[in-house]
This record gives sequence, C-alpha cells and structure tokens, in this order.
Amino acid sequence: MSVTDYTRSYYQEVEVIARQIDQHSVERIIDILVEVRQSGGRLFILGVGGGAGHAGHAVNDFRKICGIEAYAPTDNVSELTARINDDGWQTAFANWLRGSHIRQGDAVLVFSVGGGSAEKNVSVNIVECLKLAKSVGAKIVGVVGRDGGYTRQVADACVVVPTVNPLTVTPHTEAFQAVVWHGLVSHPKLLMHEMKWESVR
Repeated sequence: MSVTDYTRSYYQEVEVIARQIDQHSVERIIDILVEVRQSGGRLFILGVGGGAGHAGHAVNDFRKICGIEAYAPTDNVSELTARINDDGWQTAFANWLRGSHIRQGDAVLVFSVGGGSAEKNVSVNIVECLKLAKSVGAKIVGVVGRDGGYTRQVADACVVVPTVNPLTVTPHTEAFQAVVWHGLVSHPKLLMHEMKWESVR
C-alpha cells in the first residue's frame, strides 16, 4: 500500500510543529502548576468540543499522577446543562467557576483552538471564565492554536501550537494539546505517582 500525499504531509507537519513548540512556555506552565500544588490551590480545566474531551482526561492525569486537585465543568453534564438552560451558554462556565469559589492560588487551564474571542463571538464562555479568573487573582495557562486569542492575551503562560498549514489547524492543535499536557504530568517537577506501564518491569 502506498502512502498518500496527505498522510505524508500531515506527519511532516507534526514534525515541524514539534520542533517549533515554545518549550520555555511549557516550563513556565510547569512552574505555575508546581506553585498551585504547593499552595493547596486547585486546577480548573476548560475546553469545548475536542477540548472538553481533553479536559476530562487531563483532570484524571493531574489528580492521579501529579496530586493536584483538578476539575472540569464538562465532567458534570447535569450541572453544565442546567446552567446553559438557566443562565445561557456564554456564562455557563463562569458561573460554574463561581460555584466552585475560584480564588487566588487556583489556576485555570484552557484547551482551545482559537483561545476565545468576544469580538468574533467565538468561545465567549471561555472569555467570561478568564475574566473571572483574572478578577480574583487566579493564574491562567493554556494550550491553544491560531494566534492564541483571548487566552494568550491574558494568560500567565500559554503555548500556542504553531500553524504550519491553515487547513490542519484544528487537528494539529488538539493533537498537540494532548502532547503538551502529557509532557506536563510526566515532568519530574510535577510527577508524584509512577504510571502503571512505567512501573511494570
């Protein structure tokens, strides 16, 4: 079976992106999460679409592997849909954070392709969340694509997945969100509990 041009170019793009990831931003996120854990803060992970799936997976990893108290609004479908129904989509995440009593010492981690934009009316629910987080002094970190949007503008540390092909921004951004967070949870500064397959000899 021959390899198609698309498959070949897709994996070439992966290689280029991996080389271009800003590793200094990754290290800054690690340092912020170390501070959050040491101070007894919590990590709130936000995402929609593919980012919502990432959020639930990452909550597990940060709790189980790193010993960080972590939550995602998308893990509680009943509460999230009640808030959407009663309050509206744009404020559902922010009101969930209010119900979680977000405070200084906590952090918000965003998985988003565009990072949110009130002006473009895209992922405004994330924008409203980040405004609330800033207002209480919580840290903001993110792994986003394109130009980073609002998340990059206000974040204390943000990894922007480089755009190497405008036709594959979403798949590469969402793929590298997983690459980045797995690099975070396995980093010696954050790793507390050895993972199953690394412990089996």
